[in-house]
Amino acid sequence: MKFKNVAATGAVFLTAALALSACSSSSTGTASTTASTGTASAAATSAPLDASLTGTITAGGSSAQANAETAWITAYNAQVKGVTVNYDKSQGSGGGVTNWLAGSYDFAGSDAPLKADQQTSAQAICGTGGGLNLPVYLDGVAIIYKLDGVTNLNLSTDTLAKIFSLAITTWNDPAIAADNPGVTLPSTAITTVARSDGSGTTQNFTNFLSAAAPSIWTNPASNAWPITGNVSSQKGGSGVVQAVGAGSGTIGYADHSAIGDATAATINKVEFSQDAATAAFAAAATTVPTGTGDLSQKFDYSKLTGTDVYPIPLVSYQIVCSQFKDPAQAKLAKSFIGFVASSVGQKVAAKNAGSAPIPDEMLTKVLASLETVK
Repeated sequence: MKFKNVAATGAVFLTAALALSACSSSSTGTASTTASTGTASAAATSAPLDASLTGTITAGGSSAQANAETAWITAYNAQVKGVTVNYDKSQGSGGGVTNWLAGSYDFAGSDAPLKADQQTSAQAICGTGGGLNLPVYLDGVAIIYKLDGVTNLNLSTDTLAKIFSLAITTWNDPAIAADNPGVTLPSTAITTVARSDGSGTTQNFTNFLSAAAPSIWTNPASNAWPITGNVSSQKGGSGVVQAVGAGSGTIGYADHSAIGDATAATINKVEFSQDAATAAFAAAATTVPTGTGDLSQKFDYSKLTGTDVYPIPLVSYQIVCSQFKDPAQAKLAKSFIGFVASSVGQKVAAKNAGSAPIPDEMLTKVLASLETVK
């Protein structure tokens, strides 16, 4: 199935950002509206944006967040013109966390929360409270492929695990054929495309494979791709998308917002949609905090079996110190992330990156945690 690239550029970003910012309920720039989550929950509201703020925020990491970050920055700067927000998507989640732990970033974008050892390391820059994993971006891991003559492809969980573990090596394998009755599949060799850098998208995908097909995918879940052999290793989600598109018989994984016009498979006959991602979060996400105010999420993949629930959701975080060394930078980061975690910020990402809004109940928790940051 073909997905259109929903990310906009230039004037389109600005028009959408200004229009959504205008939904604010007060002239002071309060980001307040109701997220489109399919519920009647109250709007998640950030503190009023202080238009007099000036300074620079330096951040980077998750390439999955890249399109959303561009839109968020444009929308935020429509109201707070004196703050420059620099976000380096080239680092990937792994590089983002590494640079944040080194003190180079005010926050890191990551598709996976801090690991235990990273949380311990964070105490060196954040004090005893460590870092806070704040979920701000919800999407899905898309499985993209390029196979001449095949524009609609379904893959079951087990078949997907066999392909990426290299147990299935040709496209006319009986397992793929069983998932696609009536489809003529060529004998083309399969080339899998994976991330070469530390990737939260890899972490989310291997979390799914490990939990949903443990007898086939026997590798531990990790942000580093564990398979070698007939694998094309590429840096960043954009690198994976480009390599799949340039090849023949290729298959790879990337955040849905990054796939542009690539052809994506349905997984267990479920197509990615914003509603299906939101349904996955509601059905299977649980908060597993690593400390006070932390909102790390864990998915129970056994609950992601409905026809309206996307089975490979991806939740991405902005990771901040519980206590900044520089109070001025804390104020800037809280202002920007507060906008991102408001219902307006979520609508900006949904429109420009195709992501699903984080449910209002969780946004309220994110904003409460953010208020504790010093």
